[in-house]
Amino acid sequence: MITMMWWDHSGMNNWSYALMILSALLLWGLLVTVIVLAVRQASTSARTGPEDGSASPAAEELLARRFARGEIDAEQYRAGLELLRGRHDHPSAT
Repeated sequence: MITMMWWDHSGMNNWSYALMILSALLLWGLLVTVIVLAVRQASTSARTGPEDGSASPAAEELLARRFARGEIDAEQYRAGLELLRGRHDHPSAT
């Protein structure tokens, strides 16, 4: 009978339970934050395009639109395409 007297008492008071709940919430919050940041980083690097220096289709499309609107001439368009695509073997205008 004496050993059964302590079954309902685990040695924890109200502050212990509050700290346990707070630490569990902080742990889950940290875990969710890490997951969200990892997903954002992955989606940002997927959107930026290739890292090898090749031109993105958006840059070439913008250049083509400027040419179509008459903002740049054919020589500037070709030079821009060569620059975007990484071909620097054409003679410079210096």
